[in-house]
Amino acid sequence: MSATRLLVLGGVRSLGRAHGYQIRSELLSWGTDEWANVNPGSIYHALKQLGKEGLLRAHDVEESDAGPPHTDYELTQKGDAEFFRLLTESLTKVDQRQDMFWAGLGFLSELTREKAIGLLRERLAALEEWRASVAPHLGDWDHSLQELLGLWVYSAETGAEWTRGLIARLEGGAYVMAGEGPDAPGRHAAGCVHDLENAENKDGAAVPSTAVTGGAAGA
Repeated sequence: MSATRLLVLGGVRSLGRAHGYQIRSELLSWGTDEWANVNPGSIYHALKQLGKEGLLRAHDVEESDAGPPHTDYELTQKGDAEFFRLLTESLTKVDQRQDMFWAGLGFLSELTREKAIGLLRERLAALEEWRASVAPHLGDWDHSLQELLGLWVYSAETGAEWTRGLIARLEGGAYVMAGEGPDAPGRHAAGCVHDLENAENKDGAAVPSTAVTGGAAGA
């Protein structure tokens, strides 16, 4: 599953209706070119593809005093449903690329507080299950593959710890979530990924991104 797909749908959703350059500028301002490998070409390609799939509605705008001719995009009802499907998967699945979780974390405030906490609890259970499946095999290997198993266990443990912390923060009222403030904008991906990158473990050391996400596929 591509983070670009989720980011473009979420970017259009946050802007309401916008042309390609606006969407591109918005996404790149979040630093997605660095942490999700999103580039202008992939954004424009995604816009066209999502339009073909009926997830975005394209509006051709003629040249005017406001600017040259261009195409505006807005989310369709089908596109809105796809956005929330991808958002749900990005937050609950641990066997995926790290950038998917990062993108999903950036749109966390598009969910109600109850829904977000529920999905994060699903993620926590998946991390604990992943650790339980790997830990018994520590010591099975007499070469460097042993270190890979150790890294996976460490990633699952620290990822679970970080997830518990986020759940606690949300339960304590952190962030403005969907339905809580109609005039308050949701947090963008850049801000939430900044929180992720500055997460600390119990010893005060920065937690590696693989540990926070806890995903084997992204390690």
